Amino acid sequence: MPETQASVAATGTGDRSRPRAVLPALCLTQITSWGIVYYAFPVLNPAITADTGWSAGATTAAFSAALVVSATAGIYVGRVLDHRGPRTVMTAGSVLGALSLLVIAAAPNLPLFFTGWLLAGAAMAATFYQPAFAALTRWWAPDHIRALTIVTLAGGLASTVFAPLTGILADHMSWRATYVVLAGILAALTVPAHALALKAPWPPAPPSPPHLTGGHEQVVRSRAFRMLAAAFTLSAFAMYAVVIGLVPLLLERGYTTTQAAWALGLGGAGQTLGRTLYATLARHLGVTARTVTLIALGALTTAALGAVAGPYPLLLAASVLAGVIRGNLTLLQATAVTDRWGTTHYGRLSGLLGAPAHAAAALAPFAGAVLAGPLGGYPALFTVLAALSITAAVTALAARPHSQEGSTHPNRPQRHTLQPPR
Repeated sequence: MPETQASVAATGTGDRSRPRAVLPALCLTQITSWGIVYYAFPVLNPAITADTGWSAGATTAAFSAALVVSATAGIYVGRVLDHRGPRTVMTAGSVLGALSLLVIAAAPNLPLFFTGWLLAGAAMAATFYQPAFAALTRWWAPDHIRALTIVTLAGGLASTVFAPLTGILADHMSWRATYVVLAGILAALTVPAHALALKAPWPPAPPSPPHLTGGHEQVVRSRAFRMLAAAFTLSAFAMYAVVIGLVPLLLERGYTTTQAAWALGLGGAGQTLGRTLYATLARHLGVTARTVTLIALGALTTAALGAVAGPYPLLLAASVLAGVIRGNLTLLQATAVTDRWGTTHYGRLSGLLGAPAHAAAALAPFAGAVLAGPLGGYPALFTVLAALSITAAVTALAARPHSQEGSTHPNRPQRHTLQPPR
């Protein structure tokens, strides 16, 4: 094999190195994993509290603890992904996810309920976006943005599919029986999909860029990496506090629960739309400009939601725009490592970069609810969250990788070849 062809195969950029089953399998498993392990809980939580007598605060704390565990475990998962690929990690995560739901369903008390959710947090780290992104980045680079976009579009359907399904099941059986059924669906769809579709050889990691002689340790120690992690953490806190706070914001202004729910739902539709626009944005804006722009636009939409009391269609438009920005921010974080430091240590670096942001996202709903009272209501809270996003945007300016630290020039638009995934 000529040297150029060998290089292509080794880096996963050639046609033959892209197993065709990976992309549809990951679309299926992201919909199922997110829909069952994540989105079923808010649907079932009222039934859980009514049946057990546990407080909503306690059950929600268990769910948030799972998200914190997921953020922490993601660091180790990223290290394993870099060396061994996604098959073992994601298959084991699917098995653990089903088992964790059975523990939750059978829990006779809060300690065991918490235990089940802590196990679910580890399953999230092994099955949600991070390992899927690592797989597609290695197998599809340098055309990975198209593949990442398709998977996140599929993931966006998780609540659309499984929230209604969970509600239908809960109408006909107990919450415990519903979780048992969902655990069976999770195991039946995701375990074989991960075990069979991800069995292709894992391409060797491409060499580190010449200027990164210290490997991933050099990247983690760099000012650019630390500032980017800080920017994503501040932005994630503000973004998820806004998502959870939107309904009480509208209720506080006198809108009905149905109107508030529509605003939240259309925001989710905007998120899906936003993900279709990211590739175009990536072609026209450099990595630093893209990061600062998206975070700043997130601040602008948050401030608009906090400042505009009506009319209702204007609030709907603001919610959709906020969703568009959230959708782009998902892909921004998915490509942040590759755009700056290449794909060599993608799993480990993305795990380290995302851990504090994921932890902030887990804590944001509680913190937002706690702060709303002392601040005088949700409009004031949204103003504070907008200011926090502006701080994140300014911090992102300091995340510009110097030539000896980053693999791309921060002021030059990144060129991504967008060929259809094979």
